[in-house]
Amino acid sequence: MAESRDCGGQRQGFRKTSRGRVKLEKVLGVSTSSSGALASDPNSGLVAYPAGCVVVLLHPQLKTQRHIINTSRKPFSALAFSGDGKHLVTGESGHLPRVRVWQVDGGAETTGVQNHKFAVSCVAFSPDGAYVVSVGSANDATVCVWDWRRGSILASNKVSSDVSAVSFSEDGGYFVTAGKRHVKFWYLDISEERRVNGTVPLMGRSGLLGERHEDIFCGVACGRGPTASSTYAVTETALLCRFDAERRLEARVRLEAACARSLAAAADFVFCGCSDGAVHVLDPVDLRYLATLPCPHHLGAELTSHRHLDGGRRGPYPDAAALTFDPAARHLTCVYSDRSVYVWDVSRPRSAAAVYSAVYHAAAVWNVQVCPSPSSSFLTCSSDGTVRQWLPDLCGKDLLRSFRAADDRSRPQAARPELRALAVSPDGRRLATGDRCGILRIYDWEFLEELVKIEAHDSEILALEFSPMCAGANLLASAGRDRLIRVFNADAGYRLEQTLGDHSAAVLAVKIAGDGTSLRMVSCGTDKSVYFYSWERTGRAGSFRRTRHLVEKTAPHDMDLAASGTHVAVACQDRMVRVYDVKTGKLSKCLKDTSGCEGAPLKVHADPSGSLLATGCSDKNVHIFEYRSGERLATLAGHSEPVTALRFGEDRRYLTSASGDGCVLVWRLDPRAPAALSTEELAREKSAVVRRETFIVGPAPRTPELPSSSSSLLEPEGEGPPSIRTNGKMPAWFRKLQGEPLTSTYVPPEAESAPVRNRWLENSPLVVLPAPANNVDDDDDDDFYPQTLEGLLTEDEDQELESAARDGDERTAAEDVDGDAPVGTSPDSFRADGAEADAGQDFLLRPPLAVCRRFLSRYGHRLR
Repeated sequence: MAESRDCGGQRQGFRKTSRGRVKLEKVLGVSTSSSGALASDPNSGLVAYPAGCVVVLLHPQLKTQRHIINTSRKPFSALAFSGDGKHLVTGESGHLPRVRVWQVDGGAETTGVQNHKFAVSCVAFSPDGAYVVSVGSANDATVCVWDWRRGSILASNKVSSDVSAVSFSEDGGYFVTAGKRHVKFWYLDISEERRVNGTVPLMGRSGLLGERHEDIFCGVACGRGPTASSTYAVTETALLCRFDAERRLEARVRLEAACARSLAAAADFVFCGCSDGAVHVLDPVDLRYLATLPCPHHLGAELTSHRHLDGGRRGPYPDAAALTFDPAARHLTCVYSDRSVYVWDVSRPRSAAAVYSAVYHAAAVWNVQVCPSPSSSFLTCSSDGTVRQWLPDLCGKDLLRSFRAADDRSRPQAARPELRALAVSPDGRRLATGDRCGILRIYDWEFLEELVKIEAHDSEILALEFSPMCAGANLLASAGRDRLIRVFNADAGYRLEQTLGDHSAAVLAVKIAGDGTSLRMVSCGTDKSVYFYSWERTGRAGSFRRTRHLVEKTAPHDMDLAASGTHVAVACQDRMVRVYDVKTGKLSKCLKDTSGCEGAPLKVHADPSGSLLATGCSDKNVHIFEYRSGERLATLAGHSEPVTALRFGEDRRYLTSASGDGCVLVWRLDPRAPAALSTEELAREKSAVVRRETFIVGPAPRTPELPSSSSSLLEPEGEGPPSIRTNGKMPAWFRKLQGEPLTSTYVPPEAESAPVRNRWLENSPLVVLPAPANNVDDDDDDDFYPQTLEGLLTEDEDQELESAARDGDERTAAEDVDGDAPVGTSPDSFRADGAEADAGQDFLLRPPLAVCRRFLSRYGHRLR
């Protein structure tokens, strides 16, 4: 008892502190697409970039991360540091986005204002930190100046074209915006008189572009130091332009690149990010070429944490999409188009070296699997065609291994397969991948060699599952959008063993469970069906035989094995997680917590100990539940797209979640999380559960089985008082006829036998259940069956037959069943059968017989 109290107190403490104890440990991904979403702070050396709904504050030298999470589930689209480095301003994308100011230390939101309608493309702090400038997207086309401490807008104006970049002058007297056929200088009048009146004039003057008025500018930066009066802008055609204090285009230079993507300026350097991984360094005074930074890894390279750079220049290379410069540390941070992050030491541009590098997935991540070795590592697969192994425990060395699933590297990048499914064999020696074209590949994990390539499905593979090692059969099951399940024999070179076509729509998930003596498989699909299979071996071969078929009210999205493989948790579209017994297919429990949940669960995963259950919902949040009670312990926000994969670590230290935004979030769990109960504790909890909604009517005579001859219908087959159970209260009129109180009471079941076979019952959706035996434990998972009033009328029909047999009138009973003789419904018929003299009293004393005769007179023809 003392241990139970300690365990209960431990679980209670975890519930109270779970929101603070579940911490975002690591973000593996970046969603920066322009320099407006990348910033560096020269005071602290931090680099900020968005990753979905999270702002990552990276310290390149310490190789550590801090995070700011936007709980509104709107992704960050722009950010900038204040001059003192204490605050960070962010812009959102989506309907009615807000401009928010955060404290860098602690990540608390200071203020937030809303004036844009669709998305914020650029934000910037004034040099003195008094004002914030935000620029809306193309559909918004609004430039606003905010007093962020008061949370009020001071001035705004419209722009006639798309704006892609903004930069403040060093003295703060004006700021410049650049975009499509657009370079404009905005001047601020912030006199005290204007401030009292609450209006600040926002006057704009277009730059004098001359013959370059049709160009599209992708970057702009105001000069610093000796060139503070100059303004630099770069076009998409790789033309660097310099404007003087009079807004005139005074100089320009053509860069050696096909196109340009980004721009950053300092007192002694101007950096231009171009295509094919080139970052050119120029002198700000005369635009003289100085150097080109080394290229990063080439596209399609097999990356590790120890070798990222491509010394041989094999190419092609990703484009330099965003740049930011830290003048104090002399570090240039570059985010490339394949979502990789490099921090270069540019103290000497000709001999620049990378002080930090991280390579992430370039597209949506679809699956996460735990890798057996090393501990705490996991695998991810993505639409970019790569499989990567991560180990977040290593400081600054998150990526361990990476390889591309395409075997033909001569194909163009766009033609390479997009991976959808991933599975690791129980011994960790084999890796299976399924792509969008339905091709299944088996790899040797140690040497990353492709062993088998199978065209398993006609369309994309949605799920892969290896059988457990203790099952007695080494199998691999694949499920596809072509509604088929293929079973392969791994011991026979992955020979096709069986094809199952029970589903009528795409199969979303398949799971295989084994207890050492038997092997079972469960599958679910968009046809609202859940199928249960049992493995049967015939000689050397074997096959799965369908044992149960369930049809849900709504379509299941995903499922996972829970409670050490004895149960399966199915996430359904109606915001419920249903748990079924793998052997019997019976419903064990339903988990539903709608408080604060705005979406349906799309992914579900249970931890190895069987105490926690995580769901990834369509509201972009991750919810953690306690498996036994169904209580929601924590809600985790950070993804900007619906969650596509969830996975607990083997040691329950981490929860990994992946999303369509290409980011992988690693959450550190509270070590005081509730542990799995022992068998005795589970038995005590199960015996204490009583279904209050279950109603039992009894006793009633047993309904015999239907024999070959009609004369044997009158002979009862067994003894014992059966009963009929329903999942709700009976109508009030029926309880009055039975002479029972209007409030229903629970009567424990006593006996159980096989259901009755009847020609009419086979065509009816009703189920008649006899009572369980006395020696059967009260297990509400096995006792709960739905029942309706029509089932009760069927029992009343059997009562009439046995009553007629006891009275000796076998001929009348047989004629009533066969439908050859009319069934009397008047009080005279009661007297003819030897019943009570008074018809009214007879009806009140024997209501089942009266109801059954009236029912048979109307529906007796169905018994033929």
